Amino acid sequence: MSHKPETQVLHAGYRADPATGAVAVPIYQTTSYQFRDTDHASALFSLSELGNIYTRIMNPTTDVLEKRVAALEGGVAALAVASGQAASAFAIQNLAKAGDNIVSSTDLYGGTWNLFANTLKDQGIEVRFVDPKDPQAFVRASDARTRAWYAETLPNPKLEVFPIREVADLGRPLGIPLIVDNTAAPLLARPFDHGAAVIVYSSTKYLGGHGTSIGGLIVDSGTFDWAAHPARQPALNTPDPSYHGAVWVEAVKPIGPVAYIIKARTTLLRDLGAAISPFNAFLTLQGIETLPLRIERHSSNAAKVAEWLSKRPEVSKVIYPGLQTGPARERADTTLRGGYGGLVGFELAAGRDAGRRFIDALQLFYHVANIGDARSLAIHPASTTHSQLTPADQARTGVTEGYVRLSIGIEHIDDILADLDQALAAAGQARVAAE
Repeated sequence: MSHKPETQVLHAGYRADPATGAVAVPIYQTTSYQFRDTDHASALFSLSELGNIYTRIMNPTTDVLEKRVAALEGGVAALAVASGQAASAFAIQNLAKAGDNIVSSTDLYGGTWNLFANTLKDQGIEVRFVDPKDPQAFVRASDARTRAWYAETLPNPKLEVFPIREVADLGRPLGIPLIVDNTAAPLLARPFDHGAAVIVYSSTKYLGGHGTSIGGLIVDSGTFDWAAHPARQPALNTPDPSYHGAVWVEAVKPIGPVAYIIKARTTLLRDLGAAISPFNAFLTLQGIETLPLRIERHSSNAAKVAEWLSKRPEVSKVIYPGLQTGPARERADTTLRGGYGGLVGFELAAGRDAGRRFIDALQLFYHVANIGDARSLAIHPASTTHSQLTPADQARTGVTEGYVRLSIGIEHIDDILADLDQALAAAGQARVAAE
């Protein structure tokens, strides 16, 4: 039976514990699992049978999280990892090796930009950045060793929805998958419906929602034909010496179209060990149960905040999908459903110092390097999350000196606006006093 997302967040991937009948997903806090006999152990290690071997690779609690998120996205399988950064790195490393390249949108979270521009570069994987306003730029930047294209659905902090359909349709005939980070738009956007091949998440954000648990996820759509372009995707079409010469598109045929996600699990997760703890997987599942209710409130509160800020004289610009016009608004309306998300950016006319004074004056909002918490959060990216970028690269990602990013929580809207009001007033008074 096919269920709606509001039902899937409570039921997908699990009914009851087979041993005890427990309705809540148990926390399987164990490192390893007893094999029935030597034949069973051999079958698990050869992939002729799927099952639990070691929690670095898989775990029953984590398995429910993976199944639930895969169901929400309409994918065939998912892999949970220790963080969103690990998910982004694994998503690329699963296809690319030294000498290969990917093409990425410039509109990225600062941590992802640094991962791509520096850490992957040190590993020999080149990342070529292009402006997503021109989908053909992805084609022009590609060559025979381009293994994937990468983007964020609702880029943090630029907040201009990525043209998923246009770019995905250009890549598939070339054998190039589009990997989409959907962290800022769960339930609001379904990238697989628009042609994306792989979705990544920082589950730390909206999926969990409680600000307690670091985690990440990679979701495989099961719709990308990796075998159709063996020269383009050698990682999945040539013998893998790290797994007794397995050719992944052939090895997993009895299981289904899961070559991409199985390779990520049995090579990268096995060897690099970025495993999510069972306890964090459990806490993330608790958050997902209320995701539809929270995302609705996040979106409605954010819309009111954006409208309120647009009328303030201290604010020179509001960055929010619901206030955009032209192609950006058309993409937002085509891609997002049920709201424009919980993020709002704005620029203070007085610049960097005003932004810092505003942050320091907040009382209800937390000043933290996170988004998607049930609580309202705020940060000044130029001096924090994007401070490692050059001024030119900051501008390319949408960060200016006076830019402030708000992650609007689920508190009462009157209390949210009251805190913003007093912080704007305090920042203005501090400026006058300084002058």
